[in-house]
Amino acid sequence: MLLLRNTGTRIARFLSEPREKLSPAATWSMNLAATLEKGDVLLVEGTSRISSAIKYLTQSSWSHAALYIGDSINRFDDKGEALVLVEADLVEGVRAVPLSVYEPMHTRICRPAGLNSDEVDAVLQHAISRLGHTYDLKNITDLARYFITTPPVPGNWKRRMIAFGSGDPTRAICSSLIAEAFQSIRYPILPDIEIKQIDSAKGKRQQREIMHIRHHSLFAPRDFDVSPYFEIIKPSLSTDFDFRQLELKQAVTGGPT
Repeated sequence: MLLLRNTGTRIARFLSEPREKLSPAATWSMNLAATLEKGDVLLVEGTSRISSAIKYLTQSSWSHAALYIGDSINRFDDKGEALVLVEADLVEGVRAVPLSVYEPMHTRICRPAGLNSDEVDAVLQHAISRLGHTYDLKNITDLARYFITTPPVPGNWKRRMIAFGSGDPTRAICSSLIAEAFQSIRYPILPDIEIKQIDSAKGKRQQREIMHIRHHSLFAPRDFDVSPYFEIIKPSLSTDFDFRQLELKQAVTGGPT
């Protein structure tokens, strides 16, 4: 058992290593910090080996998700930076991290609509209570699938390939952690909708939408992006944006005139 766990840890560290060159982030970190609110989901375009596989499987730019908790736990790292995000890391498990971890990366803010302060706090506390939970790294089969960044699988199998299948209740995956937190207050993310024909009291045929809640392990980061219940917040546009104030320099193509 110990050998399997140690092997799994080595594989997890390998999969977490960056394999792509970072392009400059589109949003300044200070703008990001000023815009985030408690309960926001921060999507991240990762560059690791496992990130490449997740982006392929979900056909999305987003490979990771973290929940913004602000000052809810009032903790700081060794550099004095506030731990304001809760995330599930492949190696470290569920942890709290500073915003600077994702400073050089492309990000997107997804904000749940219609929540009051008590409901936001319930979501945050659910995620915070999972701090310290870990992946079941002794399940080598789950980890090995990510050695192939573009696995040849049918489209309807791709989502299920993201979830780790060991069933260990202490493990967590980034989007599953956050989905479970929102589902704890019955907040919808991206439910499966069934259209059902029913007869009204007056004998007329009517359509009714029935929402089926997915299991939290089947959610991917992109689901928060495409969800009709989360707003997309862009820091550059959250204040009085005036494109006339931007300093733009014409790019030189070097091609023929």
